[in-house]
Amino acid sequence: MAMPATVSSSSGITSFAFSRSANSSEPKVSQIGSLRLLDRVHVTPMSLNQSGKRSSVKPLNAEPKTKDSMIPLAATMVAEIAEEVEEVVEKIEDFEQLAKNLENASPLEIMDNALEKFGNDIAIAFSGAEDVALIEYAHLTGRPYRVFSLDTGRLNPETYRFFDAVEKHYGIRIEYMFPDSVEVQGLVRSKGLFSFYEDGHQECCRVRKVRPLRRALKGLRAWITGQRKDQSPGTRSEIPVVEVDPVFEGLDGGEGSLVKWNPVANVEGNDVWSFLRTMDVPVNTLHAAGYVSIGCEPCTRAVLPGQHEREGRWWWEDAKAKECGLHKGNVKDVNGGAKGNVNGETKTVVVEDIFKSESLVSLSRQGIENLMKLENRKEPWIVVLYAPWCPFCQAMEASYDELADKLAGSGIKVAKFRADGDQKEFAKQELQLGSFPTILVFPKNSSRAIKYPSEKRDVDSLTSFLNLVR
Repeated sequence: MAMPATVSSSSGITSFAFSRSANSSEPKVSQIGSLRLLDRVHVTPMSLNQSGKRSSVKPLNAEPKTKDSMIPLAATMVAEIAEEVEEVVEKIEDFEQLAKNLENASPLEIMDNALEKFGNDIAIAFSGAEDVALIEYAHLTGRPYRVFSLDTGRLNPETYRFFDAVEKHYGIRIEYMFPDSVEVQGLVRSKGLFSFYEDGHQECCRVRKVRPLRRALKGLRAWITGQRKDQSPGTRSEIPVVEVDPVFEGLDGGEGSLVKWNPVANVEGNDVWSFLRTMDVPVNTLHAAGYVSIGCEPCTRAVLPGQHEREGRWWWEDAKAKECGLHKGNVKDVNGGAKGNVNGETKTVVVEDIFKSESLVSLSRQGIENLMKLENRKEPWIVVLYAPWCPFCQAMEASYDELADKLAGSGIKVAKFRADGDQKEFAKQELQLGSFPTILVFPKNSSRAIKYPSEKRDVDSLTSFLNLVR
């Protein structure tokens, strides 16, 4: 007589050791990027029939499942989903309130809160730039802390030396995350080493940065970033000091499983640098060469006076594309509406117009078309093609307003034309728009506009160019 047999086994497979969390009875991964496979394996009861073949054993009175028998199961599943959603909402509301409580707190106090709440389940994301301030704040709390970094394989030599200096200064080991070698190989073999200059940086960043970050965060319950509101007024101005991460998942998986801390969100860049100098913290030597925002070597360069710090990144692309995807949940869309989660909810933020000098002429579509048609103008014009949400347009607002006031009554017209949205295709085809801002000079006796070729947008540089071509 054939006897039914049941087999059950349990396995936990990982490339790193497990350790137990103080606030959880479940095993936890102690290394960023680890795997966790703890599922129990069940084998269906089997029997041997007279022919020697295996077959599933069914009770003699077994009946096919009916729709009625499925209703309680469906109801249970709906109830479980509703419970999970409620838990996520409660968690978001809790961290919304915490963000409000800490809105005026110092970076040190915010860092201390983060490390106290999450212990070994939180880590600092270190890019190799001025976010070394995060490590200094963590060090000052006196609590244990972890640091990880994304080594894309394309960083500057100075950045690698800086990593080494930071490890020695603080007596720590940075947990480096690397891109998948097969993915990198496929990208480079199919598109070359510098494809991002041709079709944008997003694909390369996705392979070299976003996916390694995703793997790193799957081993954590929270992470700490150096994002500041003033880094990119057009895309980062809604960053809270703490939030439930709206994009990435953490150790437990699913929505709401990862918390994101931004201790210096409300701190200005100048104050960060004052802190670094006061504390005698090691810094990347690229900063002394004019680099402010530092990323991969092919995509980073020094900025000029009057330029915003993010203008040194992916300079061949529109301002709206100057994010690599690591902080997608905090990025505003091109019209200024907040994209993703802001303090736990989706918001729409209207971006105020810029270039407000009374000496400026604001051109409509019809106005700039008329200006283009004039072959014998009575006076030369300088026109900026802009988008109010663009941080690089915002960075030159003061100098352009000053230029307008300086040239008022001089016979030179200073104007602006908003060239985003519905006007963007027209501006690209007819006005030489490449990226924002684009500056055009319409000479006095010529129908053809001359595009200002430099990125020096201070008053003296613009005035000098006007005197040469007007």
